Amino acid sequence: MRVKELKIYSPKIKEQAEFYSKVLGLKIVELNKESVYLRFGDSMLIIEYKPEATPYHFAINIPGNKDLEALAWLKTRVKILKKGTNEIQDFYSWNAKAIYFYDKDKNIVELIARKNLNNSSDQKFDSDLFLEISEIGLVTLDIEKMFYKLKKLIGIEIFDGTFEQFCAIGDENGLFICINKNKKGWFPTNDKAFYSEFELKLIEKGIEYNIEYKNKVLKYLNND
Repeated sequence: MRVKELKIYSPKIKEQAEFYSKVLGLKIVELNKESVYLRFGDSMLIIEYKPEATPYHFAINIPGNKDLEALAWLKTRVKILKKGTNEIQDFYSWNAKAIYFYDKDKNIVELIARKNLNNSSDQKFDSDLFLEISEIGLVTLDIEKMFYKLKKLIGIEIFDGTFEQFCAIGDENGLFICINKNKKGWFPTNDKAFYSEFELKLIEKGIEYNIEYKNKVLKYLNND
């Protein structure tokens, strides 16, 4: 599953635009009072104005050999969110390492180096090595129901986890991180999970899908 576009919402368009462009060095594709479009490698992040928006979790793939460089680069720009004393989180079963930080909306943003993707780079680390958006948090009280909805809509399968409190659905290029908000908060800070609305344009097995999560309901949108 490949994420082409992720649309999330924010009450702070100007602050978010400045954070992602000036602090992280990402390219602004378009900016107006209502939205900002930011390029993350092969994906586009769209942040649209909504005064009552709540925080998200999403992740960005980086080259599998760049976790240490990414940490050093990030530490000059943001505060790293730790689990205990660990600045880099080692997901042994995924063969991946991840680093977390907040943006201006207190969204938990993750850079993740997935070794299985064999995407190593010799380039010095900066935001040009943000390869793609690879995760979006999907909050529910019924993970099993949400999984079967995704399977019906897109045909994707479970990557890891169970229906109890956490389930990653999709593959290493693109995952829905589905959690039960009554049983789990967001890693690594245990922040409260909200039913944060989003739209997602993705490619799965050569087919493009537009997915909307709104009012706790996941549904397929017709292509433009």
